[in-house]
Amino acid sequence: MASGVTGTVGVIGGGQLARMAHQAAIDLGVDLCVLTPDADAPAVRAGARHIPGSADRYEDLLRLAACCDVVTLEHELTPPELLERLAQEGHRVAPGARAASLGRDKAKARAVLAPHGVPTAPWTMASDSRELEAFGDEVGWPLVVKRPSGGYDGRGVWDLHGQEEARAAFEGIDGPLLAEARISFTHELAVMVVRGHDGETRVYPPFETVQVDGQCHEVFTPASVSADADREARRLAVAVAHLVELVGVMAVELFVTADGLLLNELAVRPHNSGHLTIEACPTSQFENHLRAVLGLPLGATDLEVPAAAMVNVVGSMDGRDPLEHLAPALAVPRARVHAYQKSARPGRKIGHITATGPTLDEARSTAARAASALSTAVPA
Repeated sequence: MASGVTGTVGVIGGGQLARMAHQAAIDLGVDLCVLTPDADAPAVRAGARHIPGSADRYEDLLRLAACCDVVTLEHELTPPELLERLAQEGHRVAPGARAASLGRDKAKARAVLAPHGVPTAPWTMASDSRELEAFGDEVGWPLVVKRPSGGYDGRGVWDLHGQEEARAAFEGIDGPLLAEARISFTHELAVMVVRGHDGETRVYPPFETVQVDGQCHEVFTPASVSADADREARRLAVAVAHLVELVGVMAVELFVTADGLLLNELAVRPHNSGHLTIEACPTSQFENHLRAVLGLPLGATDLEVPAAAMVNVVGSMDGRDPLEHLAPALAVPRARVHAYQKSARPGRKIGHITATGPTLDEARSTAARAASALSTAVPA
C-alpha cells in the first residue's frame, strides 16, 4: 500500500454511486478502481481507475480483486455465488454474498427475515397464473406482482386487478413471480444503516421518499412520521443489518401503515435515497460505506442541519438534457447540483439537487425550485 493511502477499494460497477464513492474516497486517501465495460462510465470520467469487464464474469471479478484490498458493489448484477467464490479464494468481499443475495432477491429477503419478526405485506411466490388467482382470491384484489430480482425504478412491478389480468401475467415471463397483497400506506421511508466488520453499527435518520411512476422523485428529512415510527424504523434497520451480517451501507425501504411498518425491499449498497447525506450529515453514506468495508471507524450519522431535501434530475421525455443549462438552477440559493455526466434518455436519472434549510418546507421548496429551473430552461 502506497504511503498516505488508506487502502484500495474495488467497486463492481462504474455508475453514479461509484462516482460519488470516488469523490468521498479522495478525502480519505483511498484509491478506487471500478469494474465496468464502459470506459465512459460516470466513475471513470470522475477519475476512478478503470478495470474493463463484466459484473457477472468471474475472470473479470478476479482481475478487480487482484488490484484492491476489498471488493464491494454498487448494483445487484453480480450473482452472489460469484461473490462467495471470491471470498472462498481469499479475497475480501463486503458486503458478503449472503447480504448481497437478499438485496438481489426480494423473495429470499422476505423468507429469511420474516422468521425474525421483520414484518411484510402478505406475499407468495407464484409459478403460474392459477397460483396467482388463488392468492388474489385469498387476500383480495388488486395484487402487486414483482420480478423477484432485476427490477428497479418501477420496472418489473405490475398491479393485477383480477383473474383475467392474472391469467396474462406470465406472458413473456420466465420463472416465478413475487405476489403481494396491495396495502394502504401513508408514507414511504428509507433508512440508511452502516455496519462495520466488527459489528459497529450507525443508522441515519429515516428519510421520506416520494415516488412518481414508480421512480424515486424526492427524498426529504425529517420524515413526516411520528416519533414512535421514527424509532421503530431505526430499530428495524439496525436489526436487519445484524441479521444479514451486513458490512457496508444498506437502505432498508419501509411502508408506514396504520398498523405499523412493513418492509418493502433492501438495497445492500449505497442508495439513491441516501444522497442527501452528502450535505445533511457529518459523514455521507459514501464515506461511511468506504470506512465500513475497509475496517475503519464509522462516522457520525446525525443530521447537522434542521432539514434537507433532494430531487432527482431525469432526462426529459423529448430527449433534452436538463443539465446542459445549469445557470438557472445554480442561481437558486442553498441548492446544490450534482451532475453524473450520463447521457440523457427519457426518464433516466442523470443527476440530483440537494437543498438544506431552517425548515422542511423551505428545504423542499428550494430543491423543487432548482429542479424546476432546470426543466424549464430554454436552450440559447
